[in-house]
Amino acid sequence: MMNYRKLSNTLSWVLHPFLQPVYLMTVLLTMTTFARYTPQMKFYLMWVVALYAIIIPVLTLGVLRSLGRITDFRVDDRRERLLPLLIGTVCYVLCAITFAKIPSAIFLRKFMIAAACCEMLCFVVSLRWKISLHLTGMGAVVALLVVMNIIGVGNMLVPLLIAILCAGALASARLYLGCHNGAQVLAGFCGGFAVSLLAVLFL
Repeated sequence: MMNYRKLSNTLSWVLHPFLQPVYLMTVLLTMTTFARYTPQMKFYLMWVVALYAIIIPVLTLGVLRSLGRITDFRVDDRRERLLPLLIGTVCYVLCAITFAKIPSAIFLRKFMIAAACCEMLCFVVSLRWKISLHLTGMGAVVALLVVMNIIGVGNMLVPLLIAILCAGALASARLYLGCHNGAQVLAGFCGGFAVSLLAVLFL
């Protein structure tokens, strides 16, 4: 039983919402037309994503923890999620603005706008109900990979299948750990998928 708990915790950290944008960005810069970018450009783009998706949010959680605004870095309490989600939304908007300065990176900008919309979705839902942030992120990743397959920026079939399998494993892990119920996991995935798809297509 302990091995299952360790495995579930490992999956939850490896597939944490902070890390998912970095994974997807890695796929974009190695398996799509964006692979033609120079190494310097790729490093710059990865640094920008890491800054806004990981570094600033993690530092923010540290500050909020020191101020007593959150009780745990996992932020399992629905009410404690509101401020971090707002900050996350701002971070992704700033990342999108940064990418907007690169004419050839319009899809990457859309990717960040989709992430910001997912953060806002989770914020709105969290006002009244708890939703799975992990699965919201995975739903967004799957949606973006589906779009990339359709528009033909690269062969995303293998990454898409891997993302779907990871989403299933992550959902099982979150349920096993008792962090969410089935409705919260399903709402997260479907919400992330739908919001990201609409954001990429219309924003």
